[in-house]
Amino acid sequence: MSRRKDRERFMALKGQNSRYRGFRGYYEDNPLQPEPLQAVTCTLCGRRRNVSPEVAQAQPEGYVCLSCREATDGEEPGDSGTPPTG
Repeated sequence: MSRRKDRERFMALKGQNSRYRGFRGYYEDNPLQPEPLQAVTCTLCGRRRNVSPEVAQAQPEGYVCLSCREATDGEEPGDSGTPPTG
């Protein structure tokens, strides 16, 4: 869009909603804060993964990452527990 069309669109939306401040939104009072993450090593593949502190505290030594969980879900019960390569 051209700058003129952007400005016209902004003014039209501003006319419908006086609190409209553009594409950045109007929630300045409560900005979204990213959740703090903690590094945990997967017990199967040995990769370090960033997880929420709750997960890290619940599974400090036995954490299995999503990639390994997905790989082991398709295996038969008698299959070996080797980690996926890649």
